Amino acid sequence: MTQAGTPTVGVSTVAPAPTLPYRHTDDLFIDGEWTRAAGAGRTVVTNPATGQVWGSVPQASAADLDRAVTAAHRAFTGLGWRDLTPGARGAHLLRFADEIEKRSLAISHTNTWENGSPVAETSRAAGNAASIFRYYASLAGYLEKPDIRRFPDGSAETIVRQDPVGVCALIAPWNYPINLVVAKLAPALMAGCTVVIKPASPTPLSIRLIADAAAAAGIPAGVVNVVTGPGAFGDALVKHPLVAKVAFTGSTPVGRSIASAAGALLRPVTLELGGKSSALVLPDADLDAMARVLIRTCMRNTGQTCYISTRILAPAERYAEIVEMVTSTIEAAPQGDPMDPATVFGPAATESQKQTVLGYIRSGLAEGARATTGGLVAPISEEGSWVTPTVFADVTPGMRIAREEIFGPVLGILPYASLDDAVRIANDTAFGLGGTIFSADEDRALALAGRLDSGSIGLNFFATNHAAPFAGRHDSGLGMEFGPEGLHAYLKPQSVHRRIR
Repeated sequence: MTQAGTPTVGVSTVAPAPTLPYRHTDDLFIDGEWTRAAGAGRTVVTNPATGQVWGSVPQASAADLDRAVTAAHRAFTGLGWRDLTPGARGAHLLRFADEIEKRSLAISHTNTWENGSPVAETSRAAGNAASIFRYYASLAGYLEKPDIRRFPDGSAETIVRQDPVGVCALIAPWNYPINLVVAKLAPALMAGCTVVIKPASPTPLSIRLIADAAAAAGIPAGVVNVVTGPGAFGDALVKHPLVAKVAFTGSTPVGRSIASAAGALLRPVTLELGGKSSALVLPDADLDAMARVLIRTCMRNTGQTCYISTRILAPAERYAEIVEMVTSTIEAAPQGDPMDPATVFGPAATESQKQTVLGYIRSGLAEGARATTGGLVAPISEEGSWVTPTVFADVTPGMRIAREEIFGPVLGILPYASLDDAVRIANDTAFGLGGTIFSADEDRALALAGRLDSGSIGLNFFATNHAAPFAGRHDSGLGMEFGPEGLHAYLKPQSVHRRIR
């Protein structure tokens, strides 16, 4: 370690001292203020680039949880948050966005020290979060517009109102601890709901800056609450009697457990879960153009992104050429100090995730895949949770690395003999979250997208659009985020019928 506390690994050791407003804390954000936790337990925060503990947060007790949910319920009921006009709530969201942007550097650095995401990635977190808030604020008029529907015989009409569902439990993962909260928080607040946020255990500190921004923006007390605790605490939050809806991003097994609990309670859920998406490369694809977007499309955030296309389907006649391009592109991308703006690949977010990824690499080698770069070579540092980015060629559809979500810097390249064969391989998965088609003929690619059983498809790139729904199919989740559809996930309709003649 340097005196400033930055990891002495990889491409650079000259990063400046980080801006970390929170390190060791004792408080939870409940009812508009930081209040000391009643629980005695603590969760430590480890820098995955160095393996060193640098922060800690309290583990909330059952009493803390009840205080947070009760505060959210109180802020929702009576003359509360839901009773403001959509325009007034939108104005609050715009101020919230401004306050988040003021905290951009602290959010970036804290995020990077929590999960190892390079600052090239985390420096965009605050701006992206602010843009989500501004998008949902722009839907105020959509909510205020009367929705009146005539009876078929013309004798009466129905006024369709949209009411907020109530208190929402927002449970976040560790890979994008800010934006995957805000994707839920912004539509929930715009709808008129109040929330209790539980961040993932490895990343409990950066979300505190969002709570600070809420307070500075004048969000009323109790509307936004943040509590920290282990997985069992999340289960208690899901089952709290005053929680009306659950929104979760994370693994498919945990999502199934949440869905089961919510189903027993007849409680709506939004679940954004795992993926095993494909990048389908057509024979006419421009490989130079593909190389420029390869990492963001197929290995973004050191492979720790749910929708990335980690299976590359290559036409047999160009297979060797595509393997060479992918291999050289991954090899050329720097792995090292995540505080260095030039770094592309950081460490795995946790030691547990490192071991999971290494297990998949061993599995790929044992089943006959060929590592064209990476594999089980020594990482750049023995300290921290480093895994060398790996590309596998000669992958077949039945291999574990071709079927299971790895969530690390591993790509598999599979050959296909015909377009029908490629579609079959792409759809031969339990997941259905993302996907990409690379082709010089975008009209042909657009037509082909309809044959892929996935919630989102990119043509020659992949990105999410705040104005369009993002939804998984099959084991990739239930419900959707973003767009007006994401807003409706936090609303419940009421039909009021009246005669007009």
